[in-house]
Amino acid sequence: MSQRTIVTALGLFALAITSIGAIRGFSTEMEKGKRLYEAELTVNGHSKDISMDANGKIVEIEEEVSMDSLPANVKQSLTQSAGAGKITKVESLTKDGKLVAYEAVVKTGTKRSEIQVGPDGKELAHPE
Repeated sequence: MSQRTIVTALGLFALAITSIGAIRGFSTEMEKGKRLYEAELTVNGHSKDISMDANGKIVEIEEEVSMDSLPANVKQSLTQSAGAGKITKVESLTKDGKLVAYEAVVKTGTKRSEIQVGPDGKELAHPE
């Protein structure tokens, strides 16, 4: 894919999402051999990252959510998995229009790590 195509795709992507929120940045990445375009947004004071493929199809949305908004079983699983660490951020992960996981950033001392659970609060068979 040419640099011009990438710039055009990102420009169209920007036009499509400007009404959603403030744009913090753009990036491209390869995932499973396919190039994805990601827009990093701030919507209503929280982060929302939208990834699309070269055809413009939205394939993944990562959206910051509050702990208070989580189902009780998800909140409990994340809290248990964090152990002595402090959960500093939680995101919902939606792929192809379906909620597939919740991901939390955990700070333990000076170290940061991520944990994930399914939408039902159960451990995932594989990371999303």
